[in-house]
Amino acid sequence: MGFKSRKMKCGRIQILALVSLMLLFPAIDGWGIDGHYIVCTIAQSRLNKAAAKIVEELLPKSAENDLGSVCSWADEVKFRYPWSRSLHYVNTPDVCNYNFNRDCKDESEEEGRCVAGAVKNYTQQLLTIDSNRQNNLTEALLFYSHFMGDIHQPLHAGFASDKGGNTIEVHWYTRKQNLHHIWDNNIIETAQERFYDSNINDMIDAIQTNITTEWADQVKTWERCSYTDTTCANLYASEGIKAACDWAYKGVSEGSVLEDEYFLSRLPIVNLRLAQAGVRLAAILNHYFKS
Repeated sequence: MGFKSRKMKCGRIQILALVSLMLLFPAIDGWGIDGHYIVCTIAQSRLNKAAAKIVEELLPKSAENDLGSVCSWADEVKFRYPWSRSLHYVNTPDVCNYNFNRDCKDESEEEGRCVAGAVKNYTQQLLTIDSNRQNNLTEALLFYSHFMGDIHQPLHAGFASDKGGNTIEVHWYTRKQNLHHIWDNNIIETAQERFYDSNINDMIDAIQTNITTEWADQVKTWERCSYTDTTCANLYASEGIKAACDWAYKGVSEGSVLEDEYFLSRLPIVNLRLAQAGVRLAAILNHYFKS
C-alpha cells in the first residue's frame, strides 16, 4: 500500500513538473503540424534527382520517404533537447525591423541562438555530407527543414514584449486563443475546413498551383537568394517581422474578436509564406545536394 502511494505521489509530482514547464515556456511551435507538413511536402515535390536521393537516404526508415511526415519532429524533441527551444524563433525589441547582431540571441544573451542562426548552422552541417559524418545528418535535415518553416511564420519574428503574440489573448471567432496560435494553426485549419473539405492535400495543390501561376514570376527571386548567400536567413527573418507588423499585429489588441475580415485578408499572407518556405527549402537542398 505504501509503495503504491509513493508511486502515485511520484506520478503526481512528475505531472505537476511537466505542467509547470509547459506554463513556464510559451508555445513556440512555428507553423502547427499541418503548416510544417505543407512546407516540406511542397519542398520535396520540387527536389531534383540528386537531392531527392540524398533526402531519401537521410530520412528515417519510418518516414517512408515522406519528408512532410517528420517535418514537425523538431517540435516533438524540445523537452529532450532543451537547448533547441530558442532556435525556433527570433524576437525584436518591439520594432518592425530585424538585425542579426541585436536580435539573434537567447535569454542568456548567447549570440546566434535564434531561428536565423539555426538555419545558418544546419545549412553548414548539411554541407558536410560528403566530408564529415560526425554530425547526425538525419537530425540536421529534420531540424533544418523545420526551422525553414519556422522562420517564414511571421510571428516567429515577432515582438519580445508579447513573445511573438503568445501573450496576446484574443478570440478566433467564438474561441479564446492567443495570436501566435492563430498564425500557427487556426488560419490554416479554418482554410482547410472552409475551402478544402478538411483535406490538407487539396490545400497543398492550391498553393502549388499558385506557385506556377500567380507567383510564377516571383519564384526565381525567392530561389536566387538561396545561392547568393549561404541561407539568406536574415532576409527571411526581415520579411517575417515586416509581415508580422503589416498583417499579424495590425488592428489587433488584447481581447480582439478576429473573424472573417481578419481571416480572409491574412490567409493569402499565410499561403504566400508557406509557398516561399517550401520553394526556398527545395532550392537550397537542390543547390547543395546537386552531386
